[in-house]
Amino acid sequence: MKLPLRLTHNNKDIYFTIGDNKCQKFAFLQLKAKLRLHLTDKQEDELSALLYNHREAFASDKEPLGEIIGHEFDIILDIERPYPPLLRRPAYQASPQSREAPEIHIEELLDLGVIRRFCHNDEAEIPTPVIVAWHNGKSRKVGEFRALETYTVLHKYPIQKIQISLTQISQEVYISTMDALKGFHQNVVTPRARRYLRIIFHCGVYEYLRMPFGIENAPSQFQRMMNEIFPEAPSEG
Repeated sequence: MKLPLRLTHNNKDIYFTIGDNKCQKFAFLQLKAKLRLHLTDKQEDELSALLYNHREAFASDKEPLGEIIGHEFDIILDIERPYPPLLRRPAYQASPQSREAPEIHIEELLDLGVIRRFCHNDEAEIPTPVIVAWHNGKSRKVGEFRALETYTVLHKYPIQKIQISLTQISQEVYISTMDALKGFHQNVVTPRARRYLRIIFHCGVYEYLRMPFGIENAPSQFQRMMNEIFPEAPSEG
């Protein structure tokens, strides 16, 4: 699993590249000021060594997105072929603005290896149209998976509440949080699930190779995976 904080080592300093569009670099003391860390010299050395020793956990230009092995995301339907017409829908009509926005998102996902072009339109039995959601002037590509979820077998798994997790760590000396970089997209999709995770819009059909956001069972899959990889860590929920 990769974290959205890039780092390189140069003599005694560790340089971090924060995972934003500016890609600015910060020496450790600059990072400390940016994050408002109040650490002693000894604590700085300990944190610096800890981060460097686990540098493979952070994103790099060579490997911008991690690939979690052994926790593949699968989809099982409670129906068989021939599939109902509800599951085969054309792309939505969109305004010029809404046509341009998903193209940008699609190119990013292609570059990361999250999706791939699907060239056989006639074989895309269950294409899901893409919609574009706007919030504060920013666009977000969303697969309209509700029809697919109608026929998806649910995988139930308990997701712990955040308050319970906070109680579990309330007596710890150090508390820190790190958000996985596009965490869902680090889960590989099974060949069977790929057939159901094909999205369609005006540029064509694309197939998910990694677990998408906004799909049924994704949160429970991710929680189960985290609990199995980090059995001693509190669940955030």
